[in-house]
Amino acid sequence: MPPSTPPAARLLNLVIALMNTSGRMTKDEIRSSVAGYDDATSTDAFERMFERDKDALRDMGVPIVAVDTGGHSQDAGYRIDKDAYALAELDLTPAEVGVLSLAAQFWQDTALHVDTARALTKLRSVPGAGDDGTDTIAGLSPRVRPLAGAYEPLLDAITARRVVTFTYRAASTGQVRTRTVEPWRVAVRGGWYLLGHDRDRDAPRSFRLTRVEGTVHPTGPPGAFTPPADVDVDTLIGLATPEPTLHALLAVRPERASALRARATTHPDHADNPVVPGRDVLRVHFTTLSAAVHEIAGYGDAIVVLDPPDLRDAVVTHLTTALHLTPTRSTRG
Repeated sequence: MPPSTPPAARLLNLVIALMNTSGRMTKDEIRSSVAGYDDATSTDAFERMFERDKDALRDMGVPIVAVDTGGHSQDAGYRIDKDAYALAELDLTPAEVGVLSLAAQFWQDTALHVDTARALTKLRSVPGAGDDGTDTIAGLSPRVRPLAGAYEPLLDAITARRVVTFTYRAASTGQVRTRTVEPWRVAVRGGWYLLGHDRDRDAPRSFRLTRVEGTVHPTGPPGAFTPPADVDVDTLIGLATPEPTLHALLAVRPERASALRARATTHPDHADNPVVPGRDVLRVHFTTLSAAVHEIAGYGDAIVVLDPPDLRDAVVTHLTTALHLTPTRSTRG
């Protein structure tokens, strides 16, 4: 027997078919041409499957409408109201496009890479969404390794609140064991992590998805546990967050350095800054002088350091050194 089509794939196939029909699709046409409905073993089974899918899509906001031609009931059909389903005209700033670009870079697997690339191409064509949006992601671009087959079954189990089992290679010992986990959520901290309750150890644990070997298996019934309302991701993953020790006063061009703006504690008006007029003055905390220099220098002339003097001097030195770097010429003839 051929494998049945997953419900999510069947829903997507139905949306594609109803979006591309010239007028309407009857139930007979849907059953015969939309992949997934050939799994129905009888007319009654198809009717139940189609009604469930139709209700599910409407609950997700997909406007499926019935088209009655006034003839025989079997001639009635369905389509998607494209006007109601169309995305409203976008008005994105360069900073907002930069944030979307950052999010898209997390999806490096082959299943989604093409879709995210197409989406970003369309978003960058929006008036006002120029190259300045790259400032938003300067120094933040992640490189996340492919997740093999772990991500999707874990996401399904998190949604259904089902326990999962998987084979996991420990980072500290290299030992491979089967883990039984109540999955709470998936988070990104330089890599993808599963956070959940390890039933074998009876304690909260984190698991890096690139160390999951083989297939993730959901076990038991849905609704088997209730995840906590608040999860301290950094503590559970074991990432210590150092206290900020450096407080910098920065003069920033408008609509630039959005990543720093998001961390600023104060936003004085640029009129209070006679030294560099026409800029916003931000106070930003850093953990070390070195971290501040590398991050600030990445924005080039978009940022002027007002205080402290040692940070300003270090940034100027860093940029001056970079300016005088010349490519090494090959000595080979």
